[in-house]
Amino acid sequence: MKILLSNDDGFFAPGINELYDHLAKIADVTVVAPDRNRSGASNSLTLDQPIRAHLTERGFYAVTGTPTDCVHLGTHHLMNSEPDMVVAGINTGANLGDDALYSGTIAAAMEGRALGYTAVAVSLNGHNCSYYETAAKVALEVIQELIKEPLKTNRVININVPDLPYEEIKGIQLTRLGNRHRADTIIPAKDPKGRDIYWIGPQPQGQDVGEGTDFHAVEQGYVSITPINVDLTAYNSFDEVEDFLKKIAINKDN
Repeated sequence: MKILLSNDDGFFAPGINELYDHLAKIADVTVVAPDRNRSGASNSLTLDQPIRAHLTERGFYAVTGTPTDCVHLGTHHLMNSEPDMVVAGINTGANLGDDALYSGTIAAAMEGRALGYTAVAVSLNGHNCSYYETAAKVALEVIQELIKEPLKTNRVININVPDLPYEEIKGIQLTRLGNRHRADTIIPAKDPKGRDIYWIGPQPQGQDVGEGTDFHAVEQGYVSITPINVDLTAYNSFDEVEDFLKKIAINKDN
């Protein structure tokens, strides 16, 4: 079993190091991760400059690009052979609901899935995360089962783990993505020369956080497992959009 392990927090982050230690017990693991924190990079590729990679003292590849770059580079050039699975994490902080649109952790897993590999994203839900070992143990259990019986569905398995001791985890729940409030999180400031600058502030609180959502599960002490589509097509909207298109002039003769 060959695993490509990446993240968006950087090769030095505690989460990826903890997860590597656990996964190395069951698989041949190659770490290809950003050389700095690339949180929020989403599915971006580096197209305006070359990408560089170097081996760290621990044998991890540190890459100047994004998490998506890391998966591309790792699977096509840095690994001796293709991986069986792409794993991303452990992210410092949750990736719940709308976070899936922005998360570099989930993006790395989605890139792996898009390339045809089994893909898992792992995040630890906490403001000052401590229990990376808990998340690593949970991820190891899920991945061991995936090795035994791979899922046939073309989905990313998004795992969010409460920041609790392993013994306090209540179980696992299959969940859907919730939603966060739409809020202005921009923080205005001034640079040393008095010019306006802006920071993206902390994530807003959850809005759709009821039973069945990933938000609810982790707040109640459960591991949240959410299957995420790689195919973004909204098939259930076809009828509505088809009726809409009939009203457009270029399509009136059809």
